[in-house]
Amino acid sequence: MVIFLTSSPTGPLDNSRFVDGVDEKNNFLVHLKKYWKENARCLIISAFPADDAANDDMQMGMAQAMRKSGLSLSAFDVWDDRTEDYSEAVLNSYDVVFLGGGHVPTENEFFHRIHLKEKMQKFDGVIIGISAGTMNSAEIVYAQPEMPGEAVDPNYERFLPGLGLTNTNILPHYQMVKDWMLDGMRLYEEITFGDSWGREFLVLPDGSYLVIEDGKEIVVGEAYRIADGKIEQICEDDNAVIWMDLPSH
Repeated sequence: MVIFLTSSPTGPLDNSRFVDGVDEKNNFLVHLKKYWKENARCLIISAFPADDAANDDMQMGMAQAMRKSGLSLSAFDVWDDRTEDYSEAVLNSYDVVFLGGGHVPTENEFFHRIHLKEKMQKFDGVIIGISAGTMNSAEIVYAQPEMPGEAVDPNYERFLPGLGLTNTNILPHYQMVKDWMLDGMRLYEEITFGDSWGREFLVLPDGSYLVIEDGKEIVVGEAYRIADGKIEQICEDDNAVIWMDLPSH
């Protein structure tokens, strides 16, 4: 199994760069092609399983992006509430599984409902996390507040059990959300920094990613680490660092 944990594999959500197909920044497409099989069978697991129309658009758009970038497909299916059954055997018949982007707690609940963690134990293909899917890949997920009311809701759960594909908590879309205000507070300085005491978060702008293979986690592209209320840059574009080798580990 090889795992790519991204903010967005098809370019920045804020349109700060034009991308037509799969994002090539930091050699993402080059790295992905090393593991992409001819006529790959792909599955995307939805973060908003009840929204049929959005899932159909996502499925079509992702398949189109892959083909535009020269990645051949024989199937591109979606797993949402319309899916009657994806057994472990059926799941393992796919070559590439995308973990969709959306609302972290909603996707987390869906992953638990379909017993995805248990079904993925023997998966031997490529996993690509997208935003919320990347965040839900962690053993213990940091569900950074994102919707109005979540930051001040005493019942909002900021730490959730995840898929266990990594112990790393990733925060995506940094270039887009770093200056956001939520519930009258600065998202990072007044919310996330406080949640980082005794923990650390890997922060990625769109175009950077974490690749995991054989137990080694490599950060590729511009990246930051938040720990104990402080942020520091740990990597620049067109460079890579081994995450577990950084000093705080």
